[in-house]
Amino acid sequence: MSFTLNDLPLRDDLRGRSPYGAPQLDVPVVLNTNENPHAPSPRLAKALAEAVADTALGLNRYPDRDAVHLREGLAAYLGHGLTADNVWAANGSNEILQQLLQAFGGPGRTAMGFEPSYSMHPIISRGTGTGWVAVPRDADFRIDVDAALAAIAEHRPSVIFLTSPNNPTGTALEIADIERIARAAPGVVVVDEAYAEFRREGRPSALSLLPDHPRLIVSRTMSKAFALAGARVGYLAAHPAVVDALQLVRLPYHLSAVTQVVAVTALDHADELLGAVDDLRTERDTLVGWLRAQGFSVADSDANFVLFGEFEDRTRVWQDLLDQQVLIRETGPPGWLRVTVGTAEEMAAFRTALLKATGR
Repeated sequence: MSFTLNDLPLRDDLRGRSPYGAPQLDVPVVLNTNENPHAPSPRLAKALAEAVADTALGLNRYPDRDAVHLREGLAAYLGHGLTADNVWAANGSNEILQQLLQAFGGPGRTAMGFEPSYSMHPIISRGTGTGWVAVPRDADFRIDVDAALAAIAEHRPSVIFLTSPNNPTGTALEIADIERIARAAPGVVVVDEAYAEFRREGRPSALSLLPDHPRLIVSRTMSKAFALAGARVGYLAAHPAVVDALQLVRLPYHLSAVTQVVAVTALDHADELLGAVDDLRTERDTLVGWLRAQGFSVADSDANFVLFGEFEDRTRVWQDLLDQQVLIRETGPPGWLRVTVGTAEEMAAFRTALLKATGR
């Protein structure tokens, strides 16, 4: 007997939807998921292995349910006078976002975002039964704050997502614009700063706004700048009351002892892990200049990726690059493609493949 997804009592609002996911293909040059191209050094890998081995001796016991030691380390890393009471951690920033929507969203409530932006924001919203309102960005991919305030007044969202630097465009928000939106918001404002470490000099973090805005939340990840995408560690900084709220919805012992010790060890080696960030910034800025010199349109980027276009048939260009063993991402507005900043060798391969794919 044939049995499919359609035969299950799936929620009606989930029928016909597709799961999130970027292609995971075995090619030499992988530049599609904004990973840090620099793996941990042998010295750090040894420290991680030793820490995990020590932790393994106690895996018959539950982990620290509140991950206090890790939260202390994250607070010290962030600075801004934060303490463990201001910080919460979970399995990647996506779980952080899910917990926020479980606590502050849900049926009868609405979340708002400014698109194009991170596609998981509406996906997680819908998964938690939260309504989604998308407000379009300007042609240069920035947020028109006056239009944003009008949309907030109309829809009264319980959760507002601001992504800075924005994914997939790379554009960053001005602190004054974040503050204007935070003052107008009837609920919580989540500033998704997954790529914050890559922003250009002189662009402050929304962390500076936390003392005056108790409903403001800054979400971060260790997947990008810390090169720990495989470890799945996300975190946030906010007023302690927000942390109290998330403890009402988090699963017990949600963050494993192994994950916690890996993250703590990584924080102990932060200087090494973040050492490549300056090089990636330089490589990004060089890439932006080169793409523009070739005649492509390029969004200003404060992240470790670049959105460029515009193509009549972006799928053909994407496939042509893949045929040359270079994987980038077909995402964002129609006609645009996104490439992660990799090593100098990877970027050279990308340039060669792109010129061939586009006949330049």
